[in-house]
Amino acid sequence: MKSIIQLVVNGESVEIAVEPNRTLLQLLREDLGLTGTKHGCGLGDCGACTVILDGSPVNACLVLAVQARGRQVLTIEGLAENGNLHPIQKAFVDKGAIQCGFCTPGMILSAKALLDTNPKPSETEIRTAISGNLCRCTGYQKIVEAVQEAAEVIQSTEVS
Repeated sequence: MKSIIQLVVNGESVEIAVEPNRTLLQLLREDLGLTGTKHGCGLGDCGACTVILDGSPVNACLVLAVQARGRQVLTIEGLAENGNLHPIQKAFVDKGAIQCGFCTPGMILSAKALLDTNPKPSETEIRTAISGNLCRCTGYQKIVEAVQEAAEVIQSTEVS
């Protein structure tokens, strides 16, 4: 039996009927057409489906859609503003931290959750924050450098 849930996705209120076993990943990709959230392993191991739920990064494949009732969800589609890339997205492009791109949305959202709570992370803190996101292409160094650059850009814009 379907339940009606209401949640906020990328700043927009959504009301939708969902089956009790439907995951947040399925809701985002199949019902809302937000395909930036990737389906990887389906077991919570790869991080490709990472979204930010009420400020914390989560694997959307492990969260039931009904658990998101009344909550705020941010996907990669909601990160850019007015057609401008978020500083983290821009840094990933500038630093060459994108290869095949499959892990990129989850990696970027994990980085955003980190920078929202820790604007000056150490390299170790960055590596820990992205440790739940697997990348088979970049070797992680360029990703770490992109997060460091984004942190600097975000700090400089907040100061000015």
